[in-house]
Amino acid sequence: MSYPPQLTAHSHEAMAEWRRRPERGSLAALRTMAFLSLRLGRPLSRAFLYLIGAYFFLFAPRERLAMRDYLRRALGREPRAADRFRQIMTFATSIHDRIYLLAERYQLFDVSVSGEPLMEQVVAEGGGAIMMGAHMGSFELLRWVGERRAGFGLALAMYEDNARKVNAMLEALAPRHPPEIIAVGRLDAMLKIRARLDQHALVGMLADRSFGAEGVLPVTFLGATAYLPTGPMRAAAMLRRRVVFMLGLYRGGNRYHVVFEPLADFSSTAPGQRQAAIEAAITRYAALLEQHCRSDPYNWFNFFDFWRSPVGTRAQPAPPPQPQCG
Repeated sequence: MSYPPQLTAHSHEAMAEWRRRPERGSLAALRTMAFLSLRLGRPLSRAFLYLIGAYFFLFAPRERLAMRDYLRRALGREPRAADRFRQIMTFATSIHDRIYLLAERYQLFDVSVSGEPLMEQVVAEGGGAIMMGAHMGSFELLRWVGERRAGFGLALAMYEDNARKVNAMLEALAPRHPPEIIAVGRLDAMLKIRARLDQHALVGMLADRSFGAEGVLPVTFLGATAYLPTGPMRAAAMLRRRVVFMLGLYRGGNRYHVVFEPLADFSSTAPGQRQAAIEAAITRYAALLEQHCRSDPYNWFNFFDFWRSPVGTRAQPAPPPQPQCG
């Protein structure tokens, strides 16, 4: 199979559109929400989510257009207002539940796992793997899985902008055991990631957004061309590590479902085969992501034009759903 050439950083500034969006909310609002949530409990404090969700639903027109485009692709039909509100509430719930996960109140949640034998194999072989997720569902559930095994080390690698946001949340919540954050983009980031992998830890990364300073690969995703960053998978290849696909999907109430799937293993990839292996892994990542977008469509949290081309022209909009026979 042949792959289109990588698109270089100067040609895909449009892919970083989401970074230019103004942040909604503030550290003070986060502190207030965390205080109320931990003292009122999850059932009562969830009432605030409907107010927040309604505000976002009414006063975020660009995000509304992006949600409609995505849901049309994932659902295979024209989305209703109820579909868009459900996606917003799934997002709000995942952010709200992050408070309880960081506070280590795992008993509040009913969590099922698929692919657990794969993780048992990774741990038995000494760890040192990369967990590749997306802005979909709750990546914090990886910590819940880690708590079930003694000596399970975990570090989260994220770009500096996201690292600052997470650190602001940690400052507001002050958890007893804060997650270890490695800020990607600094000169020593790869050294820190390699050191943690050599210590048999798992390193979590999100691989579905470009930051405007790295190559991207065109892939087919939900019926059109999307442009996924090559940086996370290239780092895994350079470090010669196994990569596991991971999602924590919200399924209503207090239920989550954690998915682990084999994605790639660069431990024995020859240098001459590295580029093809990276492109094949990104293509498989896109296929796995699409599979779960169709099974759990409301867990998708990329509220921008995900199919926007890297030269600034919009990708073909999702076609209208066709009637199904039978």
